Amino acid sequence: MPIDFQAETLLAAQDVRVAFFDIDGVLTDGGVYFTEHGETLKRFSILDGYGLKLLRLAGITPAVITGRDSKPLRVRLEALGIQHVRYGTEDKLPAAQAMLEELGFSWLQAAAIGDDWPDLPVLARAGFAAAPANAHAEVRQAVNYVTRARGGEGAAREFCDLLLTACGQYRRLLDAARGPRQ
Repeated sequence: MPIDFQAETLLAAQDVRVAFFDIDGVLTDGGVYFTEHGETLKRFSILDGYGLKLLRLAGITPAVITGRDSKPLRVRLEALGIQHVRYGTEDKLPAAQAMLEELGFSWLQAAAIGDDWPDLPVLARAGFAAAPANAHAEVRQAVNYVTRARGGEGAAREFCDLLLTACGQYRRLLDAARGPRQ
């Protein structure tokens, strides 16, 4: 059973058709690991990744805008089937606006989750905004919903579950995952 989200939170998120995700601090714990050869390593939660897949099944387009670019990040997003991505983007608002135009959605149909100041412009414009529990204090104050989970530890999945519940698809997808009843 999903978290018992407040009715006003679900109402605020019910028209979402695209969800913007930051990477570092949302889909990861915000840490960056470097090998002795200077390669970047990141840790991703499988729960979070499956949440993004569920959004697609519910008709919500997951999109990623990140200030970084790395081979591990590209491999992970490709494995998740995320088609709408902007890498190495510090000014995230124009990137989000361009994606909305490409997809034919308005800001009122957009949700976003971010954890730090570079995410604030997108969070402020989105019809629904969220932040992980360990996001910067200014970001937590600027959003509709703060997850119980921390970034990289299920925050993105909680955000996805909220959106799935708000659009009425959570139960259908859960029943499909359980398979036929005996």
